[in-house]
Amino acid sequence: MHLPTGHLPGPRLLPRRAAVTAALAVSALLIVTGCSGGSPSGGAGTPSSPTSGGGAPAEGSVEVVQTVARKLDSPWGVAPLPDGDLLIGSRNTGRITRVAAKDGRQTPLGTVPGVAAAGEGGLLGLALSPGYASDHLLYAYFTTDSDNRVARLLVDEKRPEGQRLGAPDTILRGIPKGQIHNGGRIAFGPDGMLYAGTGEAGLRDPAQDKGSLGGKILRMTPDGRPAPGNPFPDSLVYSYGHRNVQGLAWDADKRLWASEFGQDTWDELNLIEPGRNYGWPVAEGKAHRAGLTDPVEQWKPADASPSGLAYAAGSLWMAGLRGERLWRIPLRGAAPAAAPRAFLKGNYGRLRTVVPTGDGGLWLTTSNTDGRGRPATDDDRLLRLKVT
Repeated sequence: MHLPTGHLPGPRLLPRRAAVTAALAVSALLIVTGCSGGSPSGGAGTPSSPTSGGGAPAEGSVEVVQTVARKLDSPWGVAPLPDGDLLIGSRNTGRITRVAAKDGRQTPLGTVPGVAAAGEGGLLGLALSPGYASDHLLYAYFTTDSDNRVARLLVDEKRPEGQRLGAPDTILRGIPKGQIHNGGRIAFGPDGMLYAGTGEAGLRDPAQDKGSLGGKILRMTPDGRPAPGNPFPDSLVYSYGHRNVQGLAWDADKRLWASEFGQDTWDELNLIEPGRNYGWPVAEGKAHRAGLTDPVEQWKPADASPSGLAYAAGSLWMAGLRGERLWRIPLRGAAPAAAPRAFLKGNYGRLRTVVPTGDGGLWLTTSNTDGRGRPATDDDRLLRLKVT
């Protein structure tokens, strides 16, 4: 995943048209205290005192209150439904499954046609339309034989199991694909626009080329057009100089944060601002170079290899693949309130996607059946977490 890393043809756009309240049967509580094995920069970490001024407390906690589902096949994208259940996509098979939040019952919706899973590509991010309750549109980011693309699909729960997905309506194509660095995270922001984190497909050069969709965070309307107010005229590009964006999350003040793979030296947590250059491949980690925006936090790849990112309880929560841990980054405004701390270290293997539950907790998926993990007999799993 941290492999050495070309210019691709320009993008082609297709201008086409709460909370979870189920009672939890808790058979066992795993209460995990933070243990990081070191600070993000590799030195010894020391606990900080609680913060003041409205930020998150320095000390936090995680309880795994329920293993909701087991034996998920290469889970990647997770989209919570309005009724509290979840849609979970399988990277390797292209299948989307509805998972009941109460008891983990799995109901197949269908398989996204055209998915060509290979390496790190396949069916990746999922996101519900902001108007899902009325329009029933599900957005998916996936790899095909020629590119990565974003499409929307109509979900019809009245149809038979396995036949509940409509044909993909592709809204964006031409995102570079490769065996590695396909990006894939999508999310609707507080502004109602669709954001997509892309990778540079292992080619390096696309990240600095504002005419390429690779190595970027993209911002688009729900039909795939450049969103109003984007920093570059008639462009989907919101920020550039990224290697492989894997997580997107907004904090309580609607600031956008992103988690990103580094190469051999530093993985990154970035505060995203429109039009900024985040450095790759010119720089990795905190370079302090004019014209480049440094990450807010950085980690050695062995401690992170970050994937999903979520905001809950005043903190950012970042899932780690190679690091096999969940990082908590407490915030005070636009800055960390204390050093990041790690939870669940080695307890569940590789951790892929983390999303808010809607009641202050988190959903977390493992990623041990992705070809790089050591799957247990009940992998992969969907966990429900209580966090502070």
